[in-house]
Amino acid sequence: MGNIEDIVDSLESKISKVLHKLELLRLENSKLSEAIATSQQELKNQKLLVASWEEKYEALKLANSMLGSDDNKRETKLKINALIRDIDHCIAQLSE
Repeated sequence: MGNIEDIVDSLESKISKVLHKLELLRLENSKLSEAIATSQQELKNQKLLVASWEEKYEALKLANSMLGSDDNKRETKLKINALIRDIDHCIAQLSE
């Protein structure tokens, strides 16, 4: 009978260790999930910041070309033509 008790005690000990390890893994998983969420939010913020800077850069490029910069004259003409087409389209819709 002592042999069975030893086996049961050994199993209880192993189950206890497994349950403890499971709890540790759950805690680590929770921490990692929080870290992922934080990183994703930071990435989203960085993407918004980059988009904002790109928009400012394009506006600056357009302003420079309107001031007589030779580098972007073609782009400026295309942009102005696109704006004129948009305005014409809006006027056509309003006149209907």
